[in-house]
Amino acid sequence: MAKARRAIAKSDFVEKNLAAALERLAVAAAAGERATAARGKEGKQLAITVKRLSKKRASQAKRRLGASKRARKSPSGDTRKALRTAVRELAGTTKALSKAKALKAAHATEYAALRIASRRASGYAKAIAQIDRALGRSAD
Repeated sequence: MAKARRAIAKSDFVEKNLAAALERLAVAAAAGERATAARGKEGKQLAITVKRLSKKRASQAKRRLGASKRARKSPSGDTRKALRTAVRELAGTTKALSKAKALKAAHATEYAALRIASRRASGYAKAIAQIDRALGRSAD
């Protein structure tokens, strides 16, 4: 069977497709920069949250140790109640910390991929603009 011959592309068709591709690239570069900035702020907030919860967990662990020593030394209703409260608060903080760490890890992978994509898009846009200037064309 004979192959169907493809028509040769016209210059206006090529120019139109090239202009559309450059426009999409500019949109992608701008969106990438905006998303990177937003994700950066979000990442800082997550880091602050994880740090705060880690400190809180450490202080509550010390408090639990103290409460457990007091409960062993003089087992009364008040010391047992204080120990139960300390254990409950520590468990809640540990649970919140594990959730925050999981969110931070997921955010970090997404942020890294987003930064790479944003750099690629802006790099391509700059390179194409430089080539257009070298060829004497205006970059649209």
